Amino acid sequence: MRHYKGGICDKTIFYICSMVNVSVLVLRNALLASITDSVYVFEKVNEFLKADGKPPLFKIQLVGFTTDVKFNAGAYTIRTDAVFEQVKKTNLIIIPSLTGHIASSVYLNKDCCMWLINQYKNGSEIAGLCTGVTLLAFSGILNGKQCTTHWAHANEFRYYYPAVTLVDEKMITDQDGLYSSGGSNAYWNLLMHLVEKFTNRKMAIRTAKYFVIDLDKNNQSAFLIFQGQKDHGDELILKAQKFIENNYLTKYTVDQIADKFYVTRRTFERRFKKATRNTVAEYIQRVKMEAAKKQLELGRKTINEIMYDVGYADIQAFREVFKRITGITPLDYRNKYS
Repeated sequence: MRHYKGGICDKTIFYICSMVNVSVLVLRNALLASITDSVYVFEKVNEFLKADGKPPLFKIQLVGFTTDVKFNAGAYTIRTDAVFEQVKKTNLIIIPSLTGHIASSVYLNKDCCMWLINQYKNGSEIAGLCTGVTLLAFSGILNGKQCTTHWAHANEFRYYYPAVTLVDEKMITDQDGLYSSGGSNAYWNLLMHLVEKFTNRKMAIRTAKYFVIDLDKNNQSAFLIFQGQKDHGDELILKAQKFIENNYLTKYTVDQIADKFYVTRRTFERRFKKATRNTVAEYIQRVKMEAAKKQLELGRKTINEIMYDVGYADIQAFREVFKRITGITPLDYRNKYS
């Protein structure tokens, strides 16, 4: 069904296209809302089509390991329409967000990976909502490709899946029939993107208005809270990270920090990059910008005062670094979050 990419259905005559089979996966440790919201969106598009005197486009089915899947310690149960082995062919697969410890949740659902691989080889498109994309990465389908995920799990994702290019500043990604979305509610933006992909812009706008979604939001950088990669096991680099985070107001060169920990600059930079996925200079910048974001959120100081507080003397340089890391200017950030 990958022939939909590029838009045989992006004209006003999209309703003549054949039925699109959408398989929403009901996985263990899945976020219930991401399952029900996915179903609701495609059902609503079918309702809009019916109201316009057109036949429904989407045939939605719930697919899981068993016919009944329990959530929240048995408080809720979803009855699936089919189990994996019964679904031989589908057009679009929705992997819901996963909850809890993501690596453990992926392992609980690993037995569907071969089914995902076979479906993708047969032309199915696959969308991983938020942390659900981790299951797609685990399957190997994403190797050599880009994706995004919830920013809070970015470090963990990069550690476990180095063959995948994580662009965690992106709200959604779309590559070779594979889709992903960023943090939490970003999956709504991906669902709207899929509606536009399989129907047209007009229907996507109509659906977005109904669900009150900002249709063209494509960057989640402003929402990121920089935490640094800390689970790498390199004690020297952990100490260096702590030193940088506690002394970001003081201007230290990379050579001075390396000397402090009795290693050569070359060795220090190599180990730091390997452990944190950032150069030393990038890490210092991100720590400074995180401190600036917190000050801007409080709204008690001017932008110039905050700039000096985090160790910058050039307002243009401060703005450029801030915008590169967050995606918006310091003024826009303050207006948005103060």
